[in-house]
Amino acid sequence: TMAHSKSLLVLENFIGGKFVPCSSYIDSYNPSTGDVYCRVPDSGKEEVEAAVKAAKDAFPIWSSKSPLERSQILNKLADLIEHDLEAFAQAESKDQGKTITFARTVDIPRAVYNFRFFASSILHHVTECTEMATVGCVHYTSRAPVGVAGLISPWNLPLYLLTWKIAPAIACGNTVVAKPSEMTSVTAWMMCKLLEKAGIPPGVVNVVFGTGAKAGEALVCHPDVPLISFTGSTLTAQRITEKSAPHCKRLSLELGGKNPAIIFDDADLSQCIPTTVRSSFANQGEICLCTSRIFVQRGIYSEFLKRFVAEAKKWKTGNPSDPTVDVGALISKEHLEKVRNYVKKAQTEGARVLCGEGVDSLALPPGNQKGYFMLPTVIAEVKDESCCMQEEIFGPVTCVVAFDTEEEVIQRANGVKYGLAATVWSGSVGRVHRVAHRLQSGLVWTNCWLVRDLNLPFGGMKASGIGREGAKDSYEFFTEVKTITIKH
Repeated sequence: TMAHSKSLLVLENFIGGKFVPCSSYIDSYNPSTGDVYCRVPDSGKEEVEAAVKAAKDAFPIWSSKSPLERSQILNKLADLIEHDLEAFAQAESKDQGKTITFARTVDIPRAVYNFRFFASSILHHVTECTEMATVGCVHYTSRAPVGVAGLISPWNLPLYLLTWKIAPAIACGNTVVAKPSEMTSVTAWMMCKLLEKAGIPPGVVNVVFGTGAKAGEALVCHPDVPLISFTGSTLTAQRITEKSAPHCKRLSLELGGKNPAIIFDDADLSQCIPTTVRSSFANQGEICLCTSRIFVQRGIYSEFLKRFVAEAKKWKTGNPSDPTVDVGALISKEHLEKVRNYVKKAQTEGARVLCGEGVDSLALPPGNQKGYFMLPTVIAEVKDESCCMQEEIFGPVTCVVAFDTEEEVIQRANGVKYGLAATVWSGSVGRVHRVAHRLQSGLVWTNCWLVRDLNLPFGGMKASGIGREGAKDSYEFFTEVKTITIKH
């Protein structure tokens, strides 16, 4: 009905400093109610073409600004987002399904910090210089922005991961065409409204909304976009790699994880259990860094399991806007179905589901009956070769298994195609170093989880991606280096 569609939020592409309507739109759902609440542009070649042109036109002016000028503008944008923190948090929670608490305390503050961090770090990079006295030469390096950066971000931490790309890209003097996930586009659109006020010239940041198959593909295939930064699935990354190969594009790919938590019998369980529940179920388990394989040394296995399940059952699932809720809705009906199917598969294989899906009943408020909710689910006695232990589930599901020796658990932890993050729990300082060195993983946390210093490299090994991001790494990725030799 027309009356119904009028009440829907309608987003527009942001190209060359202006909001531009699109000829066709996609429905976006509120995951906590199952209702369509937003219309997102279904952009394709034409829209991407216009955005890339705007970015190319803006490049000479933006790239010739000093790092200090860009830094001040990034800081201003951070202030503006922070000023609207509550509105951004409400929008993120409604659009993505995550709890209002998580959006308020994690997503939006981190988006603000991304801009502040790169506004600062851009002022502190130095280039190299060497002398060759024997031939009377001095060599030095200089760095320049690459050009138009194509940035493709996912639906799990929408503004957080989008700004983690935009901030270093524009800090280094590039201009960007960004494509957020079509399922979670609202906060990106809200950010666009603040760009002019922050002093970002038209065309420096362009946002084109739409699907990966249409808008994403057009961006990846565009000959004037030399660089692509992508966060998402390994499958999509393979396609991006194939499509960008003929153009020799520079790629940074942050992909999935099947992250182990390794808990030795000398672990401090009073810290380990609440943190491991959080690392399994935070943001509905929809974080690439979540732990979904928990290896527990046999001596403490049964005690760990009992306490872990008791703690998981305390997590409250329900309306994301309720501040007492711990677990919100999953992103979509299809995704919920996929996650549930993993649990069913585990059961048919003879594993035990100790709590959550199919075991405990979920009571939802009247307005959330059609939402995409699932209880935190713990599965025990899963075989290492099961798809539940090999594939990224990306939901509130974790598998707990026993191990005997350090040597054995390292082999098993490394026995998947992914290598993004790992956590190790032990009171022995020698052991945590030994194990950390041998895990095939881009990040290893010991006796903690998700403590991040943005100065340090972030990224994965194996099927978890290519490249690293962080102060120095992002600078190297988003700039082109040149070696200059002067004979005197």
